[in-house]
Amino acid sequence: MANILTGKKRIAILTGGGDVPGLNPAIRSVTIRALREGYEVIGLRRGWAGVTEMVCDHEWDNSNNFQHLSEEIVNRAGRTGGTFLHTSRTRPSSMKADSVPEHLKAKYNQPTNDLTPEVLKNLAWLGVDYLIPIGGDDTLSYALRMHKEGVKVIAIPKTMDNDVPGTDYCIGFSTCVTRTIEVANRLRTSAGSHERLLIMEVFGRYAGFTAMMPTMAGAATRCVIPEHEFSLDILTEMLMYDRSRNPSKYAVALVSEGAVWKGGRQIWQSSTTDAFGHAKLGGIGDLVSEEVQKRTAQYNKGKEVHIISQKLGYMVRGGDPDAMDSIVPMAYGNLAFDLILKGIHGRLVVVKNGCYDNIPLDVVTSTKKLVNVERFYNTKRYRPQYNSFDLAPLFIMTSDG
Repeated sequence: MANILTGKKRIAILTGGGDVPGLNPAIRSVTIRALREGYEVIGLRRGWAGVTEMVCDHEWDNSNNFQHLSEEIVNRAGRTGGTFLHTSRTRPSSMKADSVPEHLKAKYNQPTNDLTPEVLKNLAWLGVDYLIPIGGDDTLSYALRMHKEGVKVIAIPKTMDNDVPGTDYCIGFSTCVTRTIEVANRLRTSAGSHERLLIMEVFGRYAGFTAMMPTMAGAATRCVIPEHEFSLDILTEMLMYDRSRNPSKYAVALVSEGAVWKGGRQIWQSSTTDAFGHAKLGGIGDLVSEEVQKRTAQYNKGKEVHIISQKLGYMVRGGDPDAMDSIVPMAYGNLAFDLILKGIHGRLVVVKNGCYDNIPLDVVTSTKKLVNVERFYNTKRYRPQYNSFDLAPLFIMTSDG
């Protein structure tokens, strides 16, 4: 519906889940095109939280829930990292009682509540014609719910894990890989100076792309990923072999946060879960370092080789976007708005085998995007493998094809 006061159609944008570099360029891209084509644009603040907590009253202060976007606002933020709209891991369809907004607690008082009717009411009150959510599979799975409820949704994939199904590329992935390589190159000077092993924990709850790509680029000699259960004994043997062949006497391994060793389990920081039911992973890098160090003595005349253990975490998530995460979000934003001009919705904009495209939004819940271990991972030597790059997509193992 058009805005009653101006007659202009209105687009709403939100960013959900973890922050990554490239979100602000995507918001900017949509906003600039839309404003110049005569649309209004509002930013829904704090992901799905803002549109859930809104009060449908023009006298109410909803500044923490949405804001009108202008060229000045988005140009100022467009080159920076993070998201100026802020974000959250809110899931309105399964909101715990203590997270229900105060003005809705009398109505929604169960241990877990579905506030989707409130979201729909609030979007209608705002006069939203098209909704553009930017996020990973969790944020986008609720976007699919909105689509099924009749909201015109066009989604943009974002996650540094690069694990949204249907697309070769998610906003944030390139910066994550770039930073991982940079940090590895900095830390290898210390590892070499002390003749140690360097083990770095990287993101990757279910998929090992953020460990595979830097290793392929030479940042590490070995990597272990969630898709394949690994042996601590074999990992130690491989790293000590690499160390013995290196004139500087060090070796580097990347460990995905969701990786599991034989007889072990996923490691999480606490017993609590987020709104999407995920435990917060982290700590496997330190545990692997401890276990590997115990095993190094048998390859070093009975003396343990010390480990440098580093969790990369937010070091690869914060800061400005690299070139790819400045360019792809710009293209994604334009692709999304092109669909709006054509009256098309219920789609996810993607990169497929190096080409920009769009696909049905329900792909985000219909399949999983994981490393094809048989094709791209050497399970005996814990490193990427590839037979030929001829006509391969840009990110190799990240193509569903």
